[in-house]
Amino acid sequence: MQFGKDTALRLLIVDDSVEAAEAIVSGLRNAGIAVRPSRPENEDEFQSLIESQPQDVVLVAQNAAGVTLSKVMEKVDASGKDLPVLVLVNAIDEAALLKLMAAGARGVALREHMEHIQNVVRAEWVDLEARRSYRRLEAQMREIERRCDALIDSSRDPIAYIHEGMHIRANTAYLEMFGFESFEDIEGMSLLDLVAPKKVDEFKKLLKQLSKGELPPPRYETEAVTLEGDHFPAVMEFAQATYEGESCLQVVLRKQEEVFDPRAAEELERLRQLDQVTGLLNRQTFLRALEDAVGETAAKATAQGLLLIEPDHYARLLQEIGLDAADDLVAALAERLRSAVGPDDLVARFGEHQFAVLTHNSDYAQTSKLAESLRSAFADTVIEARNHSLNVTLSIGGVQIGERITNVPAILGKAAQGLQSTIGVGGNRAELYDPSATDRAEIERVAAWVTRIREAIANDQFVIHFQPLVPLHGAPEEMYETLLRLRGEDGSLVQPLTFLPIAEEHGLLGEIDRWVVTRAIQLIAERQRLNHRTRLMVKITQASLQDDSLVQHIGEQLRILGVDGRLLVLQIPESKVFTNLRGAQQFQAGVAQFGVRVGLEQFGIGLNPFQLLSHFDASFIKIDRSFMKELGTSAEHQQRVREFAAKAQELGKQTIAEHVQDAGSMSTLFSAGIDYAQGHFLAPAGPEMDYEFG
Repeated sequence: MQFGKDTALRLLIVDDSVEAAEAIVSGLRNAGIAVRPSRPENEDEFQSLIESQPQDVVLVAQNAAGVTLSKVMEKVDASGKDLPVLVLVNAIDEAALLKLMAAGARGVALREHMEHIQNVVRAEWVDLEARRSYRRLEAQMREIERRCDALIDSSRDPIAYIHEGMHIRANTAYLEMFGFESFEDIEGMSLLDLVAPKKVDEFKKLLKQLSKGELPPPRYETEAVTLEGDHFPAVMEFAQATYEGESCLQVVLRKQEEVFDPRAAEELERLRQLDQVTGLLNRQTFLRALEDAVGETAAKATAQGLLLIEPDHYARLLQEIGLDAADDLVAALAERLRSAVGPDDLVARFGEHQFAVLTHNSDYAQTSKLAESLRSAFADTVIEARNHSLNVTLSIGGVQIGERITNVPAILGKAAQGLQSTIGVGGNRAELYDPSATDRAEIERVAAWVTRIREAIANDQFVIHFQPLVPLHGAPEEMYETLLRLRGEDGSLVQPLTFLPIAEEHGLLGEIDRWVVTRAIQLIAERQRLNHRTRLMVKITQASLQDDSLVQHIGEQLRILGVDGRLLVLQIPESKVFTNLRGAQQFQAGVAQFGVRVGLEQFGIGLNPFQLLSHFDASFIKIDRSFMKELGTSAEHQQRVREFAAKAQELGKQTIAEHVQDAGSMSTLFSAGIDYAQGHFLAPAGPEMDYEFG
């Protein structure tokens, strides 16, 4: 399961101390878990929260008095909801643990050990999502079975379901073929009874093989007999199926004269599975093969490997040979790839210039070896395309498919993530994700990224994009938010979520902040020379609050370049200010002497966000983007946004709404009195400051 801002944990904290509850929320966020917390102060409020709002986890202090543990368990049990309860304890002893488990608690967390709280909450959330997914899948399966049943009934193909050799289901076409009037006439009848006597012995062997779990043949030719005793040549097509929860065989039985020439049908099917430019498998066929491989892995614990492959600098290669030669280039790459894989490996054209390889019965070492052999096969070879000789290198992202990752979307996502990561650090390399050997792969990936980030800081390889903040009330003014990107060696842009977590782990956020702030001041100066008074908003991180030299650096840059400090606006996440309040206060006081303003972003996700403003005098608040989700139709989010706007106006703070996606949201923001809006609905982020504010 992925944790991030787009997947927020709805956490209900029952604790008499608001400070202790806020500390837990901050600790979870620092661990990468986005939290939407609520804290009831009495039983009625607790009852209202679990009835009126969806919740994910309840975290209750063992000694809570406002809402006691016994009342929490009673009300959660009475709600009938799958709402896990975790108990915060100061220490664990055997008797107390058994008592809590007997009362219905899903687990306990040690209050004084934040890492333990993080792990327990994370594990319980994963389990909850798994249960929810299972229930959704069950409902989907019931609906799919219902639709399949209707389709089978209306199908012109004669179809029957066979369990242990007996008919348990047959459609109208099947009954008519053999002369039965209703299913009751055939229910429980052996399939053998519909096979001509001279073919029975042969057919018994087939049924015996199937009973041993052997895979059925895709086609089986025999001779069938009707209820009236008429014989006709028939072809049976088998497929594994389930019916009302029972494993069974689906049989499609056709008269021989109704069957196409098998060789022609086989050739037609083969052509449907191929990409016409490369002769490789097409995407749809490959995905079916991948689903089968994943199913086999889940059932039999076999190991498979998936590789996603792209040629490096593809756009540059096309420029060399001409855009009209794109198919020739892709075909040449496919031919080289086909010659470099093993005879049992499946190769497909997976995108415009992306390829995929599925290697069966391959452990991590074998999959890694294949990826490296493919990389070197291209790096050491000249590709011929449209009378051009090209030296092509590959970026490869892969996944070792095993018991710990048997979900096709997750596998493709990890492979794509690895592919983008290799592209971002220059290409000509392979990155393989192995869930059972994550540490080894992670060390190599992180080391490459740390080097890449350090190079970007030293050589100005970061890029800033700009998104306008549109005033909803009052006179228009030029104001943009700066958004950081990293320029890859192939010219593509790497999104910050790819590299910022690694930068944070390795203490590089402070250096990145300094680069961004310095560049922002330079840009303001450049705009001033063009007679534009442009205000830029810059994100800074917790690391900058602990860097005493940054304040002095900002002052020096403003003075040297002659920039009005009021044109530089800094923003810090609400949760980081809460956990570094003294540092944030000192930083704000330091930059205020230059006219620089500091505000809060990701505002509103704390337990009592406006309480923080009594200790930190933010110039503005930027409402967390989670409140913008379905704002036009969500009464809950609309109410919260109006509360934020009203309270901010009372305190004299400006408000900003980000991630605005539709006209309905704009209407709500305008009527609520929000000061600024930004988002793709108004203008996407881009490399130029060219929005028409007037």
